[in-house]
Amino acid sequence: MDKSSIIFGNEIDKKTIKKANKSKKKYMKSYGDDSSKDYKLAFKPIETLDFIGVSNIIFSNDSLEFPKNALIVGNIRMGFGHYRISIAMASAAKALGYEPLWLDLASFDATGSKMIRKQNELYSKASRISQKSHLFNHFFWEPLNKDGFKEITYNAKDQKNSELLVPIFKNIPKDIPFIATHVWPSQGAIHAGMKNVVNAIPDNWPMGLHLSEGAIHTVQTPFAYLGYKTLNGFAKKPLKGIPEKDLKMVGRYVDHELLVNLEEDNLKRIERINNDKPLRILITVGGAGAGFNMFLGMIKHLLPYVKENKVTLFINYGDHEDVYNKMLKKIPEINNYIKYFNQYSELKEFVKNAYTNDIKGIISIYNKDIFQAVYSTNLLMPISDLLITKPSELVYYPIPKLFMRHIGGHEVYGAINGQELGDSTFECPSLKEINIMLDKLISDKEILIHMIKEINRLKSIGAYNGAYECVKLAVGDYKNE
Repeated sequence: MDKSSIIFGNEIDKKTIKKANKSKKKYMKSYGDDSSKDYKLAFKPIETLDFIGVSNIIFSNDSLEFPKNALIVGNIRMGFGHYRISIAMASAAKALGYEPLWLDLASFDATGSKMIRKQNELYSKASRISQKSHLFNHFFWEPLNKDGFKEITYNAKDQKNSELLVPIFKNIPKDIPFIATHVWPSQGAIHAGMKNVVNAIPDNWPMGLHLSEGAIHTVQTPFAYLGYKTLNGFAKKPLKGIPEKDLKMVGRYVDHELLVNLEEDNLKRIERINNDKPLRILITVGGAGAGFNMFLGMIKHLLPYVKENKVTLFINYGDHEDVYNKMLKKIPEINNYIKYFNQYSELKEFVKNAYTNDIKGIISIYNKDIFQAVYSTNLLMPISDLLITKPSELVYYPIPKLFMRHIGGHEVYGAINGQELGDSTFECPSLKEINIMLDKLISDKEILIHMIKEINRLKSIGAYNGAYECVKLAVGDYKNE
């Protein structure tokens, strides 16, 4: 069924439809027409995520039978964010008794996968340029992410392109519960006829980009709910919004492992702060590797605090060893501290000891394996006192946060949500403002303690239960209370 011509009862103009068809044809010309292919599927355990029993869906010579209690998490590698949310969904599925399967649509040798990889390449490149060029960021990248992606007409093009993903779904049973952490897997699943699809929207800024009619759309905040309920600002004229049956506000998408001992982790944070232990600060380098100068400036500013044993610094470089090497040239002394480079089991042992032992200095982490790169931040969050991050998917995680400048205008509204709920600072757009905020957080212990208490309050009212609720929606066990 064509989903580019009419979107939630809103008719799309012929010019836009023509452009959408042209876009799909362009990718078919570049990467071939695989609509008649019979891609057989098998499963390969993801070793890094063995504690939740996740298996990756891969192409194979022979198709294997899907487990009876399977739940598929459909995703793509675009930065780290969609992988991080996918891990949260898989974790919640496991906790609720289901067997999570991982479907990365960008990972296959298929036409639709090549289309995704091309778009991701362009997105990552633009993200990096936006951090270097003020003009590019101001006149192109910010408007595109905030306003361009918001238009409902943008969805028409994506819907047409996502038809290229259908062959990958051919041998997936149509009734398996399916949670998508990016709109393309959701659109592909709907085009392929899957019946129980949840489209887990990651951002707080409502955009046409995230629409996938036929799926249940989930959001994490009231602001996002109202935006999608009305589709306000998606076109110059008023639009019909998303019906209630297709839209649910579920709370923040967070892993079961980060929630199960959260109160105890928060108690230890408060004890460390009150006992004047070194403040444990976690800095994460995102999947696109952008923002180097900001990271450099923060680390230089924090070095005196590290030497005075007022701060312990965890730096997760993700899978960007090049960022570490650049940092090493600017700050050679970081090589004198602890490193865990492709030493994931050693990092896990370090984290285990850090629950009860004092930690000093700088700990640098790098893993070439994407799952280890992403999950290292999850391992470090419970033993950290403050997370420094841009306001992307980590906005919603239960740890005190200092927000760097956003990358893309859509991230602004995640920062606003965090500061209003009280578990985060406001967005600090310049290095000077970040360092001023760091000085305040280090010297005024009441600020972080207040954030920690707010996190406990949010946990008590179910604000972090979004991943569980998505699983319940996908399997038909959701109760709208």
